[in-house]
Amino acid sequence: MRTPNLLVIDKARGGKADALNSGINASKCPYFCSVDADSLLEKDALIRIMTPVIESGKPVIACGGVVRILNGVELEDEITIKKVDLPRNRLILLQIVEYLRGFLFGRVGWDALNSLLILSGTFSLFHKHTVIEAGGFMVGNVSEDMEMIVRLHRLKRDQKKPYQIRFISDPICWTEAPETMKMLARQRRRWHLGLIQSISQNKIMLFNPRYGTIGTVVMPYYLFFEIIGPIIEVIGYVVVLLSYVMGLLSIRFLMLFFTLAIFYGVFLSTAGIFLEEITYRRYPRWRHMFRLLLFGVFENFGYRQINSFWRLQAVLNYLIGRTGWEYVQFKGRGSKKGGKQ
Repeated sequence: MRTPNLLVIDKARGGKADALNSGINASKCPYFCSVDADSLLEKDALIRIMTPVIESGKPVIACGGVVRILNGVELEDEITIKKVDLPRNRLILLQIVEYLRGFLFGRVGWDALNSLLILSGTFSLFHKHTVIEAGGFMVGNVSEDMEMIVRLHRLKRDQKKPYQIRFISDPICWTEAPETMKMLARQRRRWHLGLIQSISQNKIMLFNPRYGTIGTVVMPYYLFFEIIGPIIEVIGYVVVLLSYVMGLLSIRFLMLFFTLAIFYGVFLSTAGIFLEEITYRRYPRWRHMFRLLLFGVFENFGYRQINSFWRLQAVLNYLIGRTGWEYVQFKGRGSKKGGKQ
C-alpha cells in the first residue's frame, strides 16, 4: 500500500459532525485533526499546530491556525503549492482581505485572553479525551466546530481545571472559497446561523461570572456585536437614508455618517494587509500588496454591507425555524468536478 497506516471509514452519510465522531471512535492517538476535504495543508502544518501542545505549561485541548484562500494558487500534482498568486476573480480578492482581517485581528486578541470562541473547522486540532468528555460533536448543528469550542470552555470551567485553547498566527492551511455571490451568500448565512446556534445552545454561560471572561465578556460580545450588530447596521443604513430623503437630516450629517463608517472599515482592512506583509508575506510580490490594499478599500463600498444583509437573513431564518444546512458548490482544485461543503 502507498499509505499503510491510512484507515478509511465507509459509513452512511450523516453530515460532518457524524463523520468526525466516527473518526474519533476509530482513532488511537491522544490528539486528532479536523480537516475539510477542500483544503490543502502545508507540509509542516501538523508539526506547527502541535507546537503549543508541547510548549504550553497547561493542557492544550484545542488549537487552530490562520487559513488562507486557495483560489488562484498554482498547484503541482494537486497537493503541493507551486506558486502563490492572487486570483483574477474580484469576489475572491474581497474574501482574501476579509480573511486577513478576521484571522490576524480578532483571534490573536482572544488567544491572549484564553477566550477563543471560534477555531476554523477547516483545520483544527483537538484533545480526544476532552472532546469525548464533552459528548463529541453535535449532530444537526451547522457549525459544529464553533459549538464544540464553546462546549469545551463550558466543560473545563465547570470542572474548574486549567486548560488552554490556542490559536497560531501562522498560515498552515489553504482552502477554497466560493466564486459566486449565490454560493458566498449560502456560506455566510450558514456561518452566522452556526454562531447563533452555538450561543443559544450554551446560553447558560451568557453573562454568567462562573465562566469567567467567556461568560462575562466574550459571549456578550458575540451576541451584541456579531449577532445583533448586523441587524442594527442594516437598519441604521436604511433609517439614515430615509431620514435624508424625508429632509430630517442634512447632507453634511449624511456624508459624515458614511465617511466614518467607511473609514473605520478601510483602516481595519488595510492594517490587516500590512500586518500580513510584515509577518508572513505569503503573497510575495509588491503588486500583490498594492492590489490587496486597493480591494481593502473597495471592500467597504458594498461588500461589507451585503455581508451584513446575509447575516440579517441568517437571524431571520433562525427565528422562523429554517436551520438546515446550505450547501456550497466549489469548482475543486483544478478539477472540472464540483465539491460541496
